[in-house]
Amino acid sequence: MPNFEASTHEGPGHVRVTLAGECDLAVRDELHAVLDAAVQASPLVIVDLTRLDFLDSSGLHGLVVAHLEAQARGGRITLANAGGAVADVLDITGVAALLGSAGGEAGRG
Repeated sequence: MPNFEASTHEGPGHVRVTLAGECDLAVRDELHAVLDAAVQASPLVIVDLTRLDFLDSSGLHGLVVAHLEAQARGGRITLANAGGAVADVLDITGVAALLGSAGGEAGRG
């Protein structure tokens, strides 16, 4: 059983998706479903990575696909609270620069 959890919370003007555990090939479909629902629900999706311990290419792909879907709808996805190895992977691959960081009140809610 994968050690992964994805939860959503609707805030004013955004949806926050919180990822926890390990985001890899085993949870690719769950990640896509959660991000797709968030993109359809709000023009701004904040992906909170505070509790994410591992992110592989499948997780990166899911984030980029969701980014493209959000852009097609006139919205955007941004990242919040990436740390450790997850932040390193996002930086090295350029995904951190592509998605950017949440700021202001939306980044906290």
